[in-house]
Amino acid sequence: MTRREAHTAAEHAARESYSRLVALLAAASGDLALAEDALATAFERALTSWPSDGVPANPEGWLLTVARNQLRDVWKSAAHRTSMILDDTISSGATTVTPFDDVDPDAIPDKRLELLFTCAHPAIDAAARTPLMLQSVLGFEAADIATAFTVAPATMSQRLVRAKRRIRDARIPFVVPDRRAMPERLPAVLEAVYGCFAIAWNDADGTDPDTVESMAGESLHLAVTLAALLDDPEAWGLAALIALSLSRAPARTGPFIPLEEQDPATWDVALIRDGEAMLRRASAFGRPHGRFQLEAAMQSVHADRARTGVVDWAALQSLSSALTAVAPTLGARIAHAAIVGRASSPADGLCLLDELGGDGAGFGPFHAAKADLLVRAGHSDAAREHFERAAELTGDELARKYLRRRAGEVG
Repeated sequence: MTRREAHTAAEHAARESYSRLVALLAAASGDLALAEDALATAFERALTSWPSDGVPANPEGWLLTVARNQLRDVWKSAAHRTSMILDDTISSGATTVTPFDDVDPDAIPDKRLELLFTCAHPAIDAAARTPLMLQSVLGFEAADIATAFTVAPATMSQRLVRAKRRIRDARIPFVVPDRRAMPERLPAVLEAVYGCFAIAWNDADGTDPDTVESMAGESLHLAVTLAALLDDPEAWGLAALIALSLSRAPARTGPFIPLEEQDPATWDVALIRDGEAMLRRASAFGRPHGRFQLEAAMQSVHADRARTGVVDWAALQSLSSALTAVAPTLGARIAHAAIVGRASSPADGLCLLDELGGDGAGFGPFHAAKADLLVRAGHSDAAREHFERAAELTGDELARKYLRRRAGEVG
């Protein structure tokens, strides 16, 4: 086996198994950072041994075994024993028993939900809960998370380190909380699952469909599992949102095409059907709609174009108005302005964008939305400048090509 083939196998194992392995190792050790370090060591050894020995029949089991042995060595080391407070069951007596001895490398349960709820513990800084889940449970890099949260990578790294230290020092248990504690933790968990989908979806840029199918598909699995477990309207709303969004994954395999210009015949009918069913389940609770239900309803309006052939901009305007009242994020306000510009007039949409002041200056979607509305209002020169600025700010190469093409067309 060549080194390239071994690297490919290791990358596949990381994509498919990283979060499950970290969750299992952390559940055994109670130390999230230590579990991540041990797994990193396992991957390093895989890159060293797999080129010569071949990829094992069970890569997950191989990685877990190496990581487990690494954890056991650390746990037994004098340095670790003198720096940690050990449980009575492993800190005394002549025998050397570690919490990793009962880990079966051939039976890898999905412990991610336990770890998600652990990371949402109220003892952890609220600003770090969702990022911690995205990194430690769902396997994203701190830099990607920092970009999603529009903070400096160094700031995000510090938050994550402090949060992991808090879990270790406070000895926060890796268990699903009882029903009384779940409502308090659920919003952060839902945000993390949505973040998993959003980062994978935005980073895929049409060049790596496996990433979309793997990570975005995992987010759908987790959302549906959470919804079925808790039977919560916002959990069902999130599951519907992800399913309806994923239905358009086939349209992302070529050049970037705006949603309203995509051919509905390329969309996944089964996922649309599932998403609509989950959205109806969320609405059946009869409670005020939350953020994810409203976003899912907006995706449902777009999906309905497969039936009607037109976009119901008036319905989107009503839904986006409600969304900005519930969750007035920068992205939601920009989307609302763009929709108003289509449902009412470009001038009305531009007025809403102007109300944002300098908040959108460094945000690509702001400039893309403004450029589109300026074109519709007949201001080509200003539109070209904003298309070019939007292209500079996007990390999606296909979207960048599209924006630059639009800039050239209006010029």
